Amino acid sequence: MKDKESFFINQFPSLQIGDDGAVIGNTVYSKDLFCEDIHFKREWMSLEEIAAKSLLVNISDAIVMNARPKYALLGIKIPSHFSPTQLEQLASGFIETARAYDIEIIGGDTVAGEKLDISITLISHTTHPVRRTGVREGDLVAHTGSLGSVGRDLKRLLAGESIPPDSKFIRPKLHAAFFYEAAPCLHAALDISDGLSKDLSRLSQINRIGFAFIRNISHEELCSGEEYEILFTFDPKNLDRLEKIAAKHEVDLTIFARAVPGRYESECPENHFQESHEPSFLS
Repeated sequence: MKDKESFFINQFPSLQIGDDGAVIGNTVYSKDLFCEDIHFKREWMSLEEIAAKSLLVNISDAIVMNARPKYALLGIKIPSHFSPTQLEQLASGFIETARAYDIEIIGGDTVAGEKLDISITLISHTTHPVRRTGVREGDLVAHTGSLGSVGRDLKRLLAGESIPPDSKFIRPKLHAAFFYEAAPCLHAALDISDGLSKDLSRLSQINRIGFAFIRNISHEELCSGEEYEILFTFDPKNLDRLEKIAAKHEVDLTIFARAVPGRYESECPENHFQESHEPSFLS
């Protein structure tokens, strides 16, 4: 089966499923897993960096729904050989990242195991959520930042090489201030977690619309996962306003496509539920 992830998700009938989080009233609930030998190797990152990234990727989901994270619940499988010092390092990564985004860690659960696996539930507040639905024919399609560096850095790590300490693979760069100000101008948004091409195909499927590229995008840019840049669509009349907001917050914008009738299919390989027994390093 090509896409077991979608097949499994489709077993559940809730209409809340399909966005970066579930919106119930003014509350957004989101969850992410961050697992050793799936998303990272422990020799690649410090325990503080692992904890920080596991929380940041969940915060990214809240941001792109125009929600402000408030509370977090942590579920952690902790290797039984971890020392008190290692536990303090892990906790420090959570605490410092939560403090930076004014999040209170209110509980969770722990269990012992061989590998370090982290599950985070984030509870956020919004008054005007931005969803994946809402793309309109004629919309311009854009992403923040640059794409491709995370894929390149992952290849270096898998080859036993080192990467810069400021790599987005280690610490995603979120654009919260830009997005919260830009949100009223946007029709739809999501973060680029599985690669631009895969996430663009999600927008296509849920909105039943296609995308015509107006600039060249390399295969590397299309398929680099875990970028956590923001993919969004908007009415062309808001272009000038969005460019001014981006300049104010020092965020680069790339406008690369237009929404058109049709369908867009991802040109990148699936990551989730790989059949290989080797680490898959999912986004």
